[in-house]
Amino acid sequence: MKKIIILLALLVVISCEDKKELEFFKTYDESELLQKQQEHLIPRMKFKLLQSKVLNMNTIFKPFNDELATNFSEEEYNNLKPLILEQDIPSIQESISKGILSYEKLTLFYLYRIRKLESDSSTTLHAIIALNSSVLEEARARDKNRDTSNFLINVSMYGMPVLIKDNINTSGMPTTAGAIALLENENTEDAFIVKKLKEAGALILGKSNLSEWAYYFCGTCPVGYSATGGQTLNPYGRAIFESGGSSSGSGASVAANYAVAAVGTETSGSITSPSSQNSVVGLKPTIGLLSRTGIVPISTTLDTPGPMTKNVIDNYILLTAMQGYDATDSKSFEVVEKDFGDLEDSFKGKRFGVFKDIFRDSIFKFTMDKIKEAGGDIVLIAPRKVGLPGFLSILNIEMKHELPKYLKNHADKKVEVTSVKDVITFNRLAPALRAPYGQLRFINIGKDTITPTELDVIKKTLKTTARTFFKALETQNLDAILSINNSHSAYSAVAEYPNLTIPMGYKKSGEPISLTFIGKPNEEGKLLLLGHTFEQLTSHRKMPKNFK
Repeated sequence: MKKIIILLALLVVISCEDKKELEFFKTYDESELLQKQQEHLIPRMKFKLLQSKVLNMNTIFKPFNDELATNFSEEEYNNLKPLILEQDIPSIQESISKGILSYEKLTLFYLYRIRKLESDSSTTLHAIIALNSSVLEEARARDKNRDTSNFLINVSMYGMPVLIKDNINTSGMPTTAGAIALLENENTEDAFIVKKLKEAGALILGKSNLSEWAYYFCGTCPVGYSATGGQTLNPYGRAIFESGGSSSGSGASVAANYAVAAVGTETSGSITSPSSQNSVVGLKPTIGLLSRTGIVPISTTLDTPGPMTKNVIDNYILLTAMQGYDATDSKSFEVVEKDFGDLEDSFKGKRFGVFKDIFRDSIFKFTMDKIKEAGGDIVLIAPRKVGLPGFLSILNIEMKHELPKYLKNHADKKVEVTSVKDVITFNRLAPALRAPYGQLRFINIGKDTITPTELDVIKKTLKTTARTFFKALETQNLDAILSINNSHSAYSAVAEYPNLTIPMGYKKSGEPISLTFIGKPNEEGKLLLLGHTFEQLTSHRKMPKNFK
């Protein structure tokens, strides 16, 4: 009997040891880095913490560990790199057409890469919040059904693994907006754009980290921080450069080649900022081109999702897959099919407006010279300096009214908070865990006393003001206005103008810098064409050196 007991005990020990072997993610000592951060020149880069206190990445990866152990290896990972890293969708689809790659292997590659880099404390970006436990089964189904699908495969999202910002409802995974108050927001229907992606055959790989509540929660807190996911880091300089936000995890993930593409959201700068900071292509489309149904809201006036990719053609393909009229979204409109045009078009005869005050930037000036050499006309403009008074009131009042609607109609019934006020109360019960940087913006929402009538006046006034700011688009017959990063995102937000940001190079420090094209409503096609021409002319994007 003793021998049997000893044998059973040994089996238990061995079993425990086997389980430990599968614990790829371990808590690391962040104290030294946090101490160093207190010397950072940017105040909001003085981080208080890096790692999530509630996320267990070992649990998230548990459904994949056996498959990765038996069906994928380090050797195969390295062999597949040339076929996947930095490749555009048409190139990846071509490799699959030739039989040298499959959707299953593509998905395994990304899962392996995420686990490899995110489990290493020297490379982790804290960019991932959740993974789709069924994604490998779905990838195998895409392989099986590829020949009978109705898609123009080489220019479609069919079989392409995509990451979704964690304020966008995705069935089978929680949608937390980075907030602990929404950790149980699991049983939700897909957001409208996620349904469209699935209809297009895309694979939802997982959810990306973000600035909590889309960066409308705390005051001067770090961009890219959420209580759910921890502190998103920039792959071009971890804890050196800001990650941008609020679509921080989407930007960092695409830059690090964690997926083919990602979806972000923007109210004001939340796609253009992280795209610029992470040297990826980001499009903030015209409000209403893409549905907002099923997305945790800030402002019904200004919110929009948008594509974030490594190149312009992928941006176009992802954008097209998400389009569609949504009768439940008051801003949604029927998309008029437009020819994307000749991708080999040039800058000859194109007119670009440039603000005089940013022409001093050396990288920007060099870029303007390149555009002129390619036949583009640069028109210096000096718009009247105007403020945007009442801008925050739009966000305050609309979030106060729209968040309860989302929580009632689109959230899991297990979620107990029903309003901004409830979230504030919930966080005060454990502030060090739930709101380590405070919740100033949420508190200010409750203090804003603007009436609905006053709000309507503010919205109309700001829209007119912002469009006057960009009036050179009309008066100078411009194809686009050019800017740096998200410098003019607030103006384009209230004007409801689309923006496309594309890598423009890197500063001496190695920090990415991007060129942003601002156009008139419903001119995404033109912006993408101009962006593609610029991309082909310069080819500025480079992989982060520790993520090759």
